[in-house]
Amino acid sequence: MGINAKDVARLAGVSQSTVSRVFFGGASVTEKTRKKVLAAAEELGYTPNEFARSLITNKTNIIGLVMKGVKNPFYPQVLKEFALEFKKLGYGILFVHTNNYEIEKEDISMLLKYNVAGVIITDAALSLYVTEDFKKNQIPLVLFNRKTEKQDFYSVGTNNMAAGRKIAEYLIAKGCTDMVYISGERNTSTSIEREKGFFDVLEKHQLPYKRYDSDFSYQGGYETTKKVISEGNIPSAFFAANDIMAFGVLDALREHSIAVPEETKVVGFDNIDMANWPTYNLTTWEQPISDMVQETVKYMMSEIEEYTGRTGKVKIPGQLIERKTT
Repeated sequence: MGINAKDVARLAGVSQSTVSRVFFGGASVTEKTRKKVLAAAEELGYTPNEFARSLITNKTNIIGLVMKGVKNPFYPQVLKEFALEFKKLGYGILFVHTNNYEIEKEDISMLLKYNVAGVIITDAALSLYVTEDFKKNQIPLVLFNRKTEKQDFYSVGTNNMAAGRKIAEYLIAKGCTDMVYISGERNTSTSIEREKGFFDVLEKHQLPYKRYDSDFSYQGGYETTKKVISEGNIPSAFFAANDIMAFGVLDALREHSIAVPEETKVVGFDNIDMANWPTYNLTTWEQPISDMVQETVKYMMSEIEEYTGRTGKVKIPGQLIERKTT
C-alpha cells in the first residue's frame, strides 16, 4: 500500500485535515505545525495526490496540450520543450491527441475532467462552444503556432508573412525566375500567411508562380512534385510550407534525376532536426521554438496566477538557414 495523508498525520501527531491544509491550502496552520508535517512527509516519502488536490482546490498543476500533427517532427519537438519548461515550474503535461482538424467535444471533456490549469492548442481548430467552455471555467488558453481572426485569444507564433517575403527575396537574389509554392492545409493561418508573404514579393517583381494545395505531409510534397514534373515545366525553385513536404519534394526530384540546386532549388519551413541530415541538407526557415515556448509559458503562468482573459498576438522573428538545396 502507498503512503497516504493518514500515515503522515499519525507520524506528525496531527489530524489528517491538518495535513490536507498544509498541502492543499485552506485554513492556515502554524509554522511549527507546517514544518512538522513536511518533515513527516519527507521521512515517509509521501507525495500529495494531484487529483485529490484538484477536488479540494478545483485546480491541478497540469497543463493540457492539444496536438494533431504528431507525424510532423516539429510538434513532438514542441511537446518536449513545453514538458521541460513546465516541469521546472512544478507543472506536468496532459497530452491530448485529436484525430480531426477541429477539436472534438470528447477532447474538451477530458481537459475539463482533469481540472487543467491551462490549455495550449497547437495545430487544431477551435469552435465557439469550445472557447466558451474555457472562458466559463476561467482556464487560460494559448494558440501555439496558430492564430484565428474570428475569435480573440492569446496566440504565439512566428511572423510567417515576413518569413514568406524573405524567402522570396532570397530566391530572387539566387537567380530564380519562376517558382512553385506547395501549401499546407488551406484553412491554416500558418500556410496562408507564408503564401501571402511569398506571393506579394513575386507579384511585385512580376515573376510567374504556381500554387499547389497539399497537407503538410511527406506524401503530399512527394506526390505534388511528381505532378509538377509530369506537367513538363520544372520551376527554378520550390517553396514548401514545411520541412516534411520539402523532403518529399527532394525525393521526388531525385527519383527523376533532377539535380538540386543546379536545375531547381528547394526551401522548406521549420528547421526540424532532420533538415540538417546529410541526406537532405535543406535550406529552410527556422522557427524560434524556444522563444515561442518561453513566451507561451510566461503568459500561461501569469493567467494561472490571476485570470484576466487577456488576448493578444505575439509574432517572433525566425531566420533563414542556408544549406545545400539552394
